[in-house]
Amino acid sequence: MRSSELLADGFSRITELVTISLSDISTDGIAYRPEPGANSIAWLTWHLTRIQDDHVSEIAELEQAWVTDGWASRFGMESNPDNDGRGHGPDEVAAIPADADLLLAHHRAVAERTQEYLQRVDSEELDRIIDRSYDPPVSVGVRLISVISDNIQHAGQARYLHGIVSRIM
Repeated sequence: MRSSELLADGFSRITELVTISLSDISTDGIAYRPEPGANSIAWLTWHLTRIQDDHVSEIAELEQAWVTDGWASRFGMESNPDNDGRGHGPDEVAAIPADADLLLAHHRAVAERTQEYLQRVDSEELDRIIDRSYDPPVSVGVRLISVISDNIQHAGQARYLHGIVSRIM
């Protein structure tokens, strides 16, 4: 198995979790937050998708789908490429639309771009240094694994919330 195939499989597992988390659940369930400062399935899904879009677009030297494909306007937000959810407070978390179709379409569009990029990844690309501000410097391969790790954690949190919601609503 080539490294790119392994990475493609890892990213596809994120999409599977996102799809399950947005299936068979009400709008209220997608917006549900166990307490006022907690994240919702809507925010977790939006955020992990934004992180993937931001990081993979940077690696692939593309503009983010958030901006170029009009996702920001579909979410009723500004097309600021720096708005990926890091630093969001409770009001910003609550502002993400609890629309399963929108969230899933956004995620699938970004995931498709990621898969297209991964088709052309080889060992040389994985070794390419993209961030020298760390010691050791960060390579494409390390960044991709970081995105998978971050996304899996957030997708798992969304899946956990889905389980809670299915029992209480």
